[in-house]
Amino acid sequence: EASMGSIYTFHDETDIDAIAEGDRFLVFDTSAGRTKSASGTDLKVWAGAGGATVSTTATTLSVTQTQHAGRIVRVATTSPVIVTLPAASGTGDTYTFFMAVAATGTESTIKVANATDVMKGVVWAATTTSDNAEAFITTATSDSIEMNGTTKGGVIGDRYELTDIATGVWSVKGFTAPTGTEATPFDATVS
Repeated sequence: EASMGSIYTFHDETDIDAIAEGDRFLVFDTSAGRTKSASGTDLKVWAGAGGATVSTTATTLSVTQTQHAGRIVRVATTSPVIVTLPAASGTGDTYTFFMAVAATGTESTIKVANATDVMKGVVWAATTTSDNAEAFITTATSDSIEMNGTTKGGVIGDRYELTDIATGVWSVKGFTAPTGTEATPFDATVS
């Protein structure tokens, strides 16, 4: 028979307008036969609905599950940005990056956390000469997406989605509208 160490009472109940990071929710763990609690952060991560868009104007961003999984990261700076993903471990977490400002000068980069993780997938690029699209596919060693604001994408409206699909593997899909002759955004830069 399950015992309950704490007794929770509910009074003055109201509807939820939003879930705060520190809110606590009761969950009954059937395998343990006891009540546990989960935080608002836990619920958002598990549901893949991280809530509001996260904006960054920083030049470096270390992506975390708690702050970025299931959310859209809005990149809002013309300065080169280096985004580092967490190590791929098969969590199924998805991280989406939206370019709100075109990259200029030195390339912005989304890269893996270590020398063993790789990216597998495709970035679709609208061509500058027609209404067609060109697909750029990863190679066996792709571990970075480079965006220069012209030929490799990184222009306003571009979107890159990366999913932690397996240990050492990121699934990638992206959509870009380069302003110059299209070139692959994929590279192997993490050593």
